[in-house]
Amino acid sequence: MNCILDNNYILCTFVLTEIDMKKTLLLRIIFLCIVTSFNAQSTASKHVETFKIEAPQLGTHKTIWVYTPKSYHTSKQSYPVMYMFDAQNLFDAETSYVGEWKVDEYLDTLKDNDVIIIGIEHGNEKRIEELTPYPHEKYGGGKGDTFMQFIINTVKPHIDITYRTKPEVEHTSIFGSSLGGLMAFYATLKYPGTFSKAGVFSPAFWINESIYELASTTDIPNTSKFYFLAGSKESETMVPDQEKMVALLLKKGVDPNHIQSKVIEGGTHNEAFWSSNFPKAFQWLMTSNSKNN
Repeated sequence: MNCILDNNYILCTFVLTEIDMKKTLLLRIIFLCIVTSFNAQSTASKHVETFKIEAPQLGTHKTIWVYTPKSYHTSKQSYPVMYMFDAQNLFDAETSYVGEWKVDEYLDTLKDNDVIIIGIEHGNEKRIEELTPYPHEKYGGGKGDTFMQFIINTVKPHIDITYRTKPEVEHTSIFGSSLGGLMAFYATLKYPGTFSKAGVFSPAFWINESIYELASTTDIPNTSKFYFLAGSKESETMVPDQEKMVALLLKKGVDPNHIQSKVIEGGTHNEAFWSSNFPKAFQWLMTSNSKNN
């Protein structure tokens, strides 16, 4: 275990050695954990608020981050909703342990942003447990469906009652990176009645290779949209795994106009990479006619 000071946090990196070296980089990122924090200043926008909610499916409570558009409090309109994993890293340097996505800073720059963002915190040491749909023989996990039931049956109903949302599937998307990317893709396939669009950044397909079987055997609605992103320097298999999944979707007949697959030369597995590519993915997913993007 190596501890370093970074962005006002002490980080502990657990590096698990694998015979198959393709997994080392991803495991290093997955097992980053917070040990303690100093006096980092909050960078969250004034449009971000948080609340605690019981997660009976998980036997715990979760903090939920909510970003409402600038127009929310001066209008009576209802808004589409994007659910995002790893909320600690989305909006605020104070809660992030490896840098933030600056989702709120970006959205604040938009003249017309008509989307509510819901960030759901991960369980720190339980992140693998929560954000993998299938158990891994070595790393465990496999409670992704339980986590999704929390989102679908507890978080979403609360959000739809509390905020002016458009609750229908065509107005509901889900987004994540790494294990969150895996889960965003899984959620769109497994729960097509809830999520119609997925932002899939640096998906950890390797930890749950059964995801390919699910994709090959699932009837995917012709309205589903997928935005994939991978960096050339993430791992040896990140780009091939993404390309394999995209090829599978196309073979199944998913509309090519409903898939974006981006490979960024030099891209690495971190928040800075995901942050810099979030705007394009957000715009594409939230634009009804993807052919124009």
